[in-house]
Amino acid sequence: VWADNYRDAWEEVLANGTVTQLGTNFPDAPQGWYVPTYMIKGDAERGIKPVAPDLKSVTDLPRYRELFTDPEVPSKGRFHNSPPGWKVTDYNQDKINAYGLDKSFNVFGTGSEAALTTSMVSAYEKGKPWLGYYWEPTWVMGKLDMTLLEEPEYDQAAWDKNKGCAYPSAEVLIGINSKLEERAPEIAAFLKNYATSLEQNNDFLAYMSDNDGKADAAAIYFLKKYPEVWKSWIPEDVAAKVDKALEEVK
Repeated sequence: VWADNYRDAWEEVLANGTVTQLGTNFPDAPQGWYVPTYMIKGDAERGIKPVAPDLKSVTDLPRYRELFTDPEVPSKGRFHNSPPGWKVTDYNQDKINAYGLDKSFNVFGTGSEAALTTSMVSAYEKGKPWLGYYWEPTWVMGKLDMTLLEEPEYDQAAWDKNKGCAYPSAEVLIGINSKLEERAPEIAAFLKNYATSLEQNNDFLAYMSDNDGKADAAAIYFLKKYPEVWKSWIPEDVAAKVDKALEEVK
């Protein structure tokens, strides 16, 4: 459950007892401004040399403005923003202003999530510079090597003032209908033990994307690749049955 996306509603169902929070899937889902890692480190296999070796923070961006030149406003760099209607779209504009980047960067409206993703993937496949907002975990972050630029550490006062700090990391929770604990205690126990990492989610989401979005294929991939993870969620006898079933999967 991405509770931060609808905090009031989440707290309401917890308070009235219809939903029970069992734990945390992963505590550190980031969002922010990304660039392709090859811009900083290069990519020898693709013949790409580093063009911004000292690019670490949003404060470094003015030095590399020309790498991100906006074809519509050549005097400025281009920042690819999230789609209209998202709260973060306004937040990113606030951040641009707070960091004084409005003098050197133009905020480009991508129009949709698909367009934002396409702009990043297209630039990456061509080995070109790209700067924009994104988040994790997603299939695209599982496929591409991207670097999250540093910002001042999240601070509530700074956030309330002008958004001049990092986004807070999102905590992804595990929630169930409260009646499930009584009706299916074994399922509730499994979900209480369930936990994955950001990297694992990026990985199997990328695998799912490569396999036409087939959840069954992604599940088998995860079970085969991360046995040390899922075996900690279930009793040994159940794990043995899963292992046996996996042996029969081609």
